[in-house]
Amino acid sequence: MVVLSISYAILATSIVSAYALPPQTYLGKPFFDVQGHRGGRGEAIENTLPAFAWGLIDGVSTLELDNGLTKDGVVIVWHDEAIPAEKCKDTSPVTPDDVQFPYVGKHIANLTLAQIKTLDCGSQRLTTHPLQLLYPGTKISTLSEVFAFARCVDKKREVFWNIESKINPVTPASTRSVEDFVTAQHAAFLASGYPLSQLTYQSFDWRTIVAMKKRDQRISTSALIQPSTVTTDASGVSPWLAGVDLGAFPGGTLGARISQAAKSVKANTLSPIAGSLPDLFTTKEMVQEAHKLGLTVVPWTVNDLTIAESLIEIGVDGIISDYPVMLRRLAEWGARSVASQRSQAQVLKCLDEHLQRV
Repeated sequence: MVVLSISYAILATSIVSAYALPPQTYLGKPFFDVQGHRGGRGEAIENTLPAFAWGLIDGVSTLELDNGLTKDGVVIVWHDEAIPAEKCKDTSPVTPDDVQFPYVGKHIANLTLAQIKTLDCGSQRLTTHPLQLLYPGTKISTLSEVFAFARCVDKKREVFWNIESKINPVTPASTRSVEDFVTAQHAAFLASGYPLSQLTYQSFDWRTIVAMKKRDQRISTSALIQPSTVTTDASGVSPWLAGVDLGAFPGGTLGARISQAAKSVKANTLSPIAGSLPDLFTTKEMVQEAHKLGLTVVPWTVNDLTIAESLIEIGVDGIISDYPVMLRRLAEWGARSVASQRSQAQVLKCLDEHLQRV
């Protein structure tokens, strides 16, 4: 996902003004769903255990994260198709004669877990997120390792999960196949120690959410969408939408048709990019149509409280943010129910036990 950039200082100062919001009826969870984007990448390096730790301390209801699939079929928690130099550093090769070394710049689909585990992905702060805490030497985690950390913190299994498959239908050779992803992720979900009712499977590539729903009806799915994935190709449909033609739906607005399209692939949630004011991509018509069809709506990635207020006013069920602590504060300020916070001491104790460093 991309993000709506704003300084943390602006977030902190805009919360001081109280505002009145209409009563909210939740279609999904019994509270406003505060989701930590990639754990909460405003506070620590994205998709690493420290990011998930601070997300839990901040009081997220849902940990949002991304999955890649390695050459040897292991589900890892990472966003990018290839390892970017601005996020990770090489240390040493798995074997002295490894022709793939250095690994930075290589695609995850072409690297083994052993090779990926040599990377230091906790020593570099993104310039776009200058408040990130650094945890030098942090290794990329497998999905199973993230679940194990969460179980240490979350003894009552109250955390919800929003897990994305990073598949690219436009350049299919850059990632593993839909079938490979769904098979491996489904196995990890079953072994997670969490009720399947607390797991949501999301993707921009709607083929994966269709495939996951066919494999297991118990798993909720979320249809991610943004303007670039709405754009059609030479065939007249978008390659991202599993063959769905938005123009075939009767909605009077694009937002309504997007909601209808998400329902047609049996998604439980619609997750659109929020967009920018004054013309948000997530519209009132979109939210109303989604709710009419029984879908929840959770826009991303919102780091601006003015936009967040506008989205809450039109009835969204949750928001994904790099700064969940501020989003949670906003929701509470607007008299919204939110999930309970976790003990910082317990979270950091579990982080110390589970964090792997090179």
